[in-house]
Amino acid sequence: MEAIELIELINRGEDTRTQFKRSQDVTNAKSLAGEMVAFANRKGGRILIGVDDTGSVIGLSSDDIRRINHLISNTATDCVRPSINPETENIPVGGLLVMVVTVPEGISKPYADNDGVFWVKSGADKRRVTSREEVQRMLQSAELVHADGVPVEGTTSGDIDLEHFDAFFENQYGEPLDNMFDKAGISLSQLLNNLGLAREATLNLAGVMLFGRNPQRHRPAFVIKAVSFVGNDPAGDKYRDSQDIEGCLRDLYKGTFSFLTRNLRRLQDEKGFNTEGDLEVPPAALEELVVNMLLHRDYFISAPWRVMLFDNRIELISPGALPNNITVENIRNGVSVIRNPLIASFATKGNELPYRGIGTGIRRALAAVPALELESDHERNLFIARIPRRGQ
Repeated sequence: MEAIELIELINRGEDTRTQFKRSQDVTNAKSLAGEMVAFANRKGGRILIGVDDTGSVIGLSSDDIRRINHLISNTATDCVRPSINPETENIPVGGLLVMVVTVPEGISKPYADNDGVFWVKSGADKRRVTSREEVQRMLQSAELVHADGVPVEGTTSGDIDLEHFDAFFENQYGEPLDNMFDKAGISLSQLLNNLGLAREATLNLAGVMLFGRNPQRHRPAFVIKAVSFVGNDPAGDKYRDSQDIEGCLRDLYKGTFSFLTRNLRRLQDEKGFNTEGDLEVPPAALEELVVNMLLHRDYFISAPWRVMLFDNRIELISPGALPNNITVENIRNGVSVIRNPLIASFATKGNELPYRGIGTGIRRALAAVPALELESDHERNLFIARIPRRGQ
């Protein structure tokens, strides 16, 4: 890094990726480990040592540099789990030396300190992760655990909608459940375990959301809040239609598609008077985006989906920004990561959802609606698809 680059960095002040430290602030391995862990758990960052909180360069002595280099090396190796490899660089600025410690984004997230504490960045500061839900999300991002495989306490095979499950089973395997039980001599609970939908006597989230009789009894937040507003302001108090859509994933899909189609216009275009007009948004795009919303949300977040129709657009909002290092540009080009592999695997079978699991749904939606906007909001932890409406 050149001195002019460092000066520009200092002038921008502390932020999520830049931290200032005086030499006397860098004496404690535990505190330093927390800073490194927080950077590694996010997108990486730099610690500028020899700069005070106001952005004034106060510099380091040669003794400071030797001591701090030793402390950084020991901390990164012995106090961060798994260990990391920060880089240090000494930059002269106006006759004073500033040490730039670069902590790369971790490739083995989540990271913790020696006490097993996970740290993340919160603005220019760091904070300790205390909620079980957030720890689970961090483990999910590292593909160490998946929300759809987590047991749902209080559920049993008695919570399965047998009519729905039987129809799925016969469609997929060519025989009704009763025949399977008679021939194989196993119970429903054993079959659910064999299919990966339960752990011993307890259903997991995939079992509940795919085939549960009343999933919202156990996960009340997993509903779709659908509103058709008058105007274009989400804070508006006038609406044409609203509905809380509940049920299993199949019912959530059907209910959402029905809500959208009954609130969208049909446009005549060049069609004759006695011919029904085309839906203003191609149904193929709605189908792909609703399925994407249901399958790829973050199920560790206890929050509903939101479907909002405005006069000039539709917004489909899912809890959970894009995972790992996937960007909006990646998914526009067909790159996909399956966040909920159990749910996705069953969605490709039978008639649960119109989903094929080959990662091309967004590209098909874009082909149908080239002006489609996609946003991954990491601050609010949301993924948003905005579909422009025609004729406005």
